[in-house]
Amino acid sequence: MSTPKNTLTENQKLAARFGKALGHPVRLFIIELLSKQSCCYSGDLSEILPIAKSTLSQHLKELKSAGLIQGEIEAPKIKYCLHRENWELAQKLFKEFMQI
Repeated sequence: MSTPKNTLTENQKLAARFGKALGHPVRLFIIELLSKQSCCYSGDLSEILPIAKSTLSQHLKELKSAGLIQGEIEAPKIKYCLHRENWELAQKLFKEFMQI
């Protein structure tokens, strides 16, 4: 059964976008790590996580695309930080959803 687009709320769409981005244990690890410190460089993450740099890059891209993290180029590295406002919004949306 298909759902007409106009029946979905913006909050539902946003929560689904955040949920999809968090749908991998490596991404959850990255979010948890960034929530405990101000920022982290991609090179530091590649030393911590036993995955290929290209794979890490894809995970960071997914989190950034969803708006959960932000990246700033500090040549030759990229510094990633949690997007605090969007992370708080994601927590609020998930909490509201879980109380249904």
